[in-house]
Amino acid sequence: MIKKYVFIALIAAMALASSVGLGEEPEELTVFTAASLTGAFGEIGQLYENETGMSVAFNFDGSQALRTQIENGAYADLFASANKRHMNALRDGGLINNSSMVVFTRNRISLIIPRDNPAKISNLSDLARPGLKIVMGTKDVPVGDYALQIIDKLGNDSAYGPDYRAAVLANVISQETNVNYVVTKVALGEADVGFAYVSDITEDMADRVDKIDIPDEFNVIAEYPIAVMRESERPAQSQDFVNLVTSDRGKTILERYGFAPA
Repeated sequence: MIKKYVFIALIAAMALASSVGLGEEPEELTVFTAASLTGAFGEIGQLYENETGMSVAFNFDGSQALRTQIENGAYADLFASANKRHMNALRDGGLINNSSMVVFTRNRISLIIPRDNPAKISNLSDLARPGLKIVMGTKDVPVGDYALQIIDKLGNDSAYGPDYRAAVLANVISQETNVNYVVTKVALGEADVGFAYVSDITEDMADRVDKIDIPDEFNVIAEYPIAVMRESERPAQSQDFVNLVTSDRGKTILERYGFAPA
């Protein structure tokens, strides 16, 4: 009798193990994603999970940090960058599936200020005011590189004068490794103004920060590419994720978060 119960228990255990893949970890996509996409990709990821049953694990960080992690052997199925430079570096290193790479959205840079604007910043000229506290990304982070391009354009314009660039950079008190840190410092009042993306003025931040638009002639267009990694163990599922991002539903989500069509 005991042997009979042991046999039945064994069969049940085998059936259970079979139903969960013999104890294997559930399938999961690993998506290395630029920090500025946190909100939009969080929603797109949830949509993907609901429709496929496959979970999505995001690694949100500065594009340069994600690129470095991948180059150093970190596993990822997909990479979404806030500029082409870091994606192209991985392409040149043979680390992505070239045919999968596509620019899926665009963004712009804006000045962000605390909602109460204690420094009374109203225009781009104010950035050169002595004693102002400015926060931006490091030069290797896309948002920091874009900010430097904008400052250079302003410095080359006669309306701002030859000393403008040096005066603005002298006011930079912190250079952050991703744009979320820039936004947080401004929201907490640790800086008077920061360079961030238009998409960073999200609904949950709207009561803490405000923005000052940068005119088109001085602004830059940030192009965001996404690609499947060459070593992805789930290339078909990864491509399905890319297809969702570039679909009308994906575009609608991105636009709701302030991104522009590619």
